[in-house]
Amino acid sequence: MQIAIDGPAAAGKTSLGRALAREFGCLFIETGKMYRAVALGLERGLDLERIQIAMDERGRLLLNGEDVTSVLHTPDLDQASSRVATRPEVRARLVRLQRHLAAGRDVVMEGRDIGTVVLPQADVKIFLQASADERALRRAAERNSADPSLTLEELVTRDERDQTRDVAPLNPACDATIIDTDRKSLNEVISEAIHLVKERSGKR
Repeated sequence: MQIAIDGPAAAGKTSLGRALAREFGCLFIETGKMYRAVALGLERGLDLERIQIAMDERGRLLLNGEDVTSVLHTPDLDQASSRVATRPEVRARLVRLQRHLAAGRDVVMEGRDIGTVVLPQADVKIFLQASADERALRRAAERNSADPSLTLEELVTRDERDQTRDVAPLNPACDATIIDTDRKSLNEVISEAIHLVKERSGKR
């Protein structure tokens, strides 16, 4: 079974993805970390051709063999990874890796273009959405930010880049189920998604 979760930054994709992976015994793949790892490699002065991205069985991201999972979630890498994702050569390379990781196994994969590009034949496609204000509050709380307004500016900038890029812009797949997470608790969103997966897959 393959489950694709897409949506803008801070819509709740990672929390939902982890919960569904636990519920259904799937490998969880957070594709945004791959773009963050590429951005980190470039920040460290590596040429793109020398950057090697891999993921181990625990879902840890490796940059040229180094586990960088714990250093990937920063405001700077938020923006840098979004810029990196506009480069066709980066997207083509990471899409190949993502498809390879998903081949022949049960996966929950989340990102921006999973249901439309990476896994267009996924059994279940979910698109999470939430207002920019709500997402900014969540992201600021997640990172203990004292200035949600700055977080909002960063999210709006990233949304605009994700939605207007030439390669795989952020859009729900035509057969995706859209879940609006505004005014819903995480448990409510998880419950709704679990019901959807069971309904689509015939699982009980």
